[in-house]
Amino acid sequence: MRTIDLPENPSGHAAPLTHVTFRADGLRLASASYDGTVIVWDTSTPARPVRLARLRHRRLVNSSAWNPVTPSLLATASADKTAAVWRVEDDGASRLVTVLARHTDDINSVAWMPDGRRLICVSEDGRATVWDAITGAFLSEIGSHTAHCMMVSVSAQGLVATVGEDGLVSVTAPDGNASPTTRRYASSIEGCSWSHDGTTLAVARDDGTVELLSTELETLASFQVSRSAARSVEWSADGESLVIGAYEGGLHFYDRSGKQLGQVSDPRIWPRSVSTAGGLVAAGSFWGEPHLLALEDGRELYAPTTPTHGPNALARRGEQLLVGCDSGAVVALDPDDPGTPPQVHQVADGPVLSLAVRGDVIYAGTYDGRVISWAGGPDNGARTVGEPLGAPVPSLCLDGDVLVAGTYNGELVALDPDTLEVIDSQEAHGGSVKSLASLGHPGFLSAATDRTVASGVYGDRVTLWEHGNLVNAVAQLDGSIVASASRDHTVKVGRLVTGRQDDLGVPVRQDRAADIQTLLGPDESVKCVGLLGCPDSPVVLAGSYDFGLYLWEIDWSSSAATLASGRVVDEFGQGLSCMFAWDSDRVVVAGWDGRIAVVGRAPGAQGAMGVLSSIRLNELLAVAA
Repeated sequence: MRTIDLPENPSGHAAPLTHVTFRADGLRLASASYDGTVIVWDTSTPARPVRLARLRHRRLVNSSAWNPVTPSLLATASADKTAAVWRVEDDGASRLVTVLARHTDDINSVAWMPDGRRLICVSEDGRATVWDAITGAFLSEIGSHTAHCMMVSVSAQGLVATVGEDGLVSVTAPDGNASPTTRRYASSIEGCSWSHDGTTLAVARDDGTVELLSTELETLASFQVSRSAARSVEWSADGESLVIGAYEGGLHFYDRSGKQLGQVSDPRIWPRSVSTAGGLVAAGSFWGEPHLLALEDGRELYAPTTPTHGPNALARRGEQLLVGCDSGAVVALDPDDPGTPPQVHQVADGPVLSLAVRGDVIYAGTYDGRVISWAGGPDNGARTVGEPLGAPVPSLCLDGDVLVAGTYNGELVALDPDTLEVIDSQEAHGGSVKSLASLGHPGFLSAATDRTVASGVYGDRVTLWEHGNLVNAVAQLDGSIVASASRDHTVKVGRLVTGRQDDLGVPVRQDRAADIQTLLGPDESVKCVGLLGCPDSPVVLAGSYDFGLYLWEIDWSSSAATLASGRVVDEFGQGLSCMFAWDSDRVVVAGWDGRIAVVGRAPGAQGAMGVLSSIRLNELLAVAA
């Protein structure tokens, strides 16, 4: 497994912050990031946090937790499938104490038992396991989920609560013999937190609701916080109030009866994680440093100053390549002439997740749930900002005279492309619509976290196939070939059959898939996919979280040959994030390390495919600045 290789950011992280957690006294804060590091900050002066130590994993870090007995011990959990325990002294001196045995999947969250010796780990495979954190010995398994287990919280009395994408809440006493107490919801649950006295469990649900539960999981209070998903929740020390992070890019302050006390809106905040201690609130960020606020009134004490420009989306307008970034910028550059200075359009304050183009008009879907359009540039062209859609917009495509947006809550939203007014919305998938692709004729493809790939027109969709895990991306070639990339480490490709006749001979649209092949190669989640060539002998390219760019040449006559096919075309310094077919011979690929590569055969060439040119986005932006 290769190690993330990103240029170090002297002021903080080089990528968005996935998690923050205060030490109990509020004087130290640990922040985890997509850049594979954990930074420990001195927060004794909250307006001027000081970086003390940097700890490194091989993959992104999802979580960390301070030891309740020995304050210098910090546990960290990573997508490299390990949890580590570090000793971090007050002066910043740090050393690795132990690494727990490799898990079968990414570790999403860790929490200490009150004895300060045992560590609970929960992971993408749904398992919750108990470890001796000092010796690294596996002790037991205390439960499992049928989908990703997202968060663990341990009460002062040693009750372990886990929540997951399967909507299950499970409370277990590892030191007792009783079976777990469980409760299941219709919506995914990604955040949970015990009150400090251990009497009340708060859970944050994807339907925007926060529910307070007893130790027996009986409802004590329930209140709607946001139209978007509630992602994280944390208690104040006295147990009288809560801080909640929601996907529209803000923090919500509530008392335990459900009365709203305040709200902070800042598109730079990544509400995946919040933490409280010593009268302070820390929140994750799409920028390189944590946010620090006063718990009493939400007043900003410190905010990050350095944006990160990780690429999330690619599109083409004329001869310009458009790159949508975590910073809210859309960068326009010429992939055939890397020396041409880029144009930087600050489209949004928070991340741009998706892009689409119609003529001279560019559309951007944002993390705070809006669609933005402009002609020319935001500073010198017509610009329209749509109303919030209630959830982040990770996918966009044009289908005839309609702009279709896919949202985190599984909806397809039809928009007027001129006014961005909502024409209609429908729940099309049972999970986030991660990717859309126009078929070039009436209809489009969609891929979602419910593991399915679907096709059809708006309002009339049919499932083409299902993966073994969530689907990250879908692509098409000539309206007749479909490929999809999944977290199950595979790519699927097949022919699209788009029509039939009813009993009266009238053409009726009824998409289906044929000649489906499963492509192997990546060792981790496959994030993006593209197609080149012709329908009779297509070339599939895919980018993975394992940093590799893979290529398969499809032989429709021999599906068994795919087991031995495929090769690595290139490797990046971080996971690959997005891909866009530039023309019939070339694909543009972007990685979270800021590298953008043009891959394919040179026009008119008959040789093997490879990297034709490469651009370092961060270096271009530094020169432009």
